[in-house]
Parts: sequence; structure tokens; C-alpha cells
Amino acid sequence: MDKRLVFCILIVFLKPSGAFPQPKCKDGLENTNGVCCSKCPAGKRQASPCTQHGEEGKCEECDDGTFIEHANVLHHCLKCTQCRPEDQEVVRQCTHTQDGECQCKAGGFCAPDQPCEVCRKCSRCKKDEVMVRNCTATSNTECKKGQLDASPASGNALWWLPVLVIGVFVAIGVLGCFVLKRRTATDSPMNPHDKQKAGNSDSDEDSGNERSSGEAQRLSCLGGMMPWRLVRASGAEEERKALRDSPGSSASNSQHNLTAFPYPYPGFPAPPAQAGPTAPVQPDRREEEEEEFPELVAVNGEESLRKCFEYFEDVDVRLHSRFFRHLDVADNVIKSKDHLAYYDRIHELLTIWVEKAGRGATLNDLLRALLNLKQRRTAEIIKEKAIRNGHYVEAQGSP
Repeated sequence: MDKRLVFCILIVFLKPSGAFPQPKCKDGLENTNGVCCSKCPAGKRQASPCTQHGEEGKCEECDDGTFIEHANVLHHCLKCTQCRPEDQEVVRQCTHTQDGECQCKAGGFCAPDQPCEVCRKCSRCKKDEVMVRNCTATSNTECKKGQLDASPASGNALWWLPVLVIGVFVAIGVLGCFVLKRRTATDSPMNPHDKQKAGNSDSDEDSGNERSSGEAQRLSCLGGMMPWRLVRASGAEEERKALRDSPGSSASNSQHNLTAFPYPYPGFPAPPAQAGPTAPVQPDRREEEEEEFPELVAVNGEESLRKCFEYFEDVDVRLHSRFFRHLDVADNVIKSKDHLAYYDRIHELLTIWVEKAGRGATLNDLLRALLNLKQRRTAEIIKEKAIRNGHYVEAQGSP
């Protein structure tokens, strides 16, 4: 009797403790405190559950900056993803039914299989490498050793361009020589020996002149394929032969043959310029303009200067060491960064220079160093970027 009593007592205590299974809800309903409630639609949360089966609880719209993508019985909406302004940009705005989406800005990337706590800077190919694939928001730049293959098998469509240009020039040269040769053969008179039999002494002089002219035409044609020194020597020899063989030759005939070709002709010097009043020498305004360079004023102090570091990646790599020597950075410090990629090396050394110069460090010092290295064009580009992006403004009264 004692065992049965104990068993009954245990049953009495277990019954209100929830040992019996909860009711199973149909599709589209959710069990909330033992009641099958309808789900709130996407973009809304369940502020309070329902009290009867099949009814919908009190649903409220998600607040701004929160969302829920699917039908639910959640009491709180999820927070929207916030893009980092320093290295990310918004791809898709967050709504009540959809989370926002971010991606790295141009020049940075984040691997999709890794947490994107900060965007990594895209790599640049070294001198002995070629780019295989550009950097994207989700992948780094891909490089490989060696030069770009320009063979037909590589699929590079520009391999034939040099061959085509050379072929065109050769064809033009051959065609020009052929036309001149045909013209000379058509315009040449009968054989000088036959003219002597006819007793025409005047025609001998004309034949000599035309023969000399024909030789000059052939020499001018061959001038593109032989040294001009040879053309000059051959032309002078033909002139001497024509003067020696022609009975009626004179200084005027020689002068006529020499002027048969327009100046400047490689075989003969151009006529001397006539003396006249000397024009006044104008001052070289380029030197005056290069001395003038506007002074810049930082908008946000040192922060503006650091944001301009990336613009100095355009500095010629051959002037890298000389540029930082102008900024009084020690040679051993410069060499200690040689193992880094070029853009990382620039950022590291500029940071060291700022820490050394302190509050006196300005963008004007960096631009003056470029001007001293005759890199005015690079200095102009950096100045324009700094002003265009709102980091600096020109000082009042600056040229």
C-alpha cells in the first residue's frame, strides 16, 4: 500500500509541471506560450502574442535602422549593418524588410570567406611582374613573373601592329622607287650616240642635263634606304661629270643643277640667311611661371596631410630616395623600408617624416621637394587632388 501511495503522489506532482507535450501548430502558425499564433509579416515584429489559436498577435513596424526579412514572431527587430565611412561604401540601403550591404572602396578589398573588420589595400605588381587580374572589392590583384606574352597563341590582338606598320613603310618605299624609275624611263630622250650621228650638238648638253636629273631622281629615291652621305657624294660626282663632259657648260648651268632640288637638300647646304635687324629677345616667361607655386592651407590640420599620402604614390620610383633625402630622412631609414611594396614604403616614410617634423610638417614642404627635383607636373597633380577632395585650399593672396 505504501508503494501505491507514493506512485499516486508522484503523478499528482508531475501533472502541472508541463510534462505533457505542447500542441503542434499547422504551417504558417507559431507556438507562443502554448497558443498557435499567426506570424507577423516581414518588416514587423510581434509586440504581444495572440490569445487564441490561429489569430495574429499585435504586430508593429520595425523602427528606422532595424529590419526583419521574413515572417516571424520575434519581439525585437534586427539592427541594420552600418558601413564604415573610412574604407567602405554603401551598395544597398537598409530597409525594414532587408539589411543593407557594404563593399570596400576602390583600391581596397575584403575576402568573402573572412570577417571584413577592415579593408585591405590592393597590391601592385612589381617591376618584373605583369598583372593577370585587376583588384576587386572581394579579391586582391593577381600578378605573375615575366613579361606579357605578345605571341599570336596568347590571344593578344596587338602583336601584328608593329609588323603591319613596317610592312606599310616598306611597300610605300618600293612603290615610290618604281614610280620614279618609270617616270625617268618615259621622259628620257633617244640615245646620245644617235644624236651625235644626227649632228645635233645642242642636244648633247640637254642629254647630259637630263641624265644628271635622272640620276638625281634615282638617288633621291634610294636616299630613304641608303645613308645621306652616299647620296651627297653621288650627287656631287654627277655634277662634276656633267660640267666636265658638256661643251657648253658654265657656272650658270652648274648653279641651275644645284638648285634643281628644293632646300634644304641633304647633299647641299641651304643658302645663308640675309642679314637684317635683330629682333629683341623676349624674356623666358616659363622660368618666371615655374617660380610661382600657390601656398596651400590644410582644412583639418595633420589629418588633411595624412589623407594626401596616397597621392605621393605617383612620384617616380627612380626619385624615391632623392625625394626623402630632400625631406631630411636618413639613408639608413630609407633603406630599411626597401623590402616593402612601393605604396607601403611611401606611407611608412611619410609617417616617419611627419613624426620627425612635428607640427611644422605641411603639404607645402612635400610639394617644394618635388619642385626641387624638377617634378613640377607631379606637384601640380597632387595639389589638384588635395584641393578637389577638400583636404586643402589655396591661401589668400597666393599666385
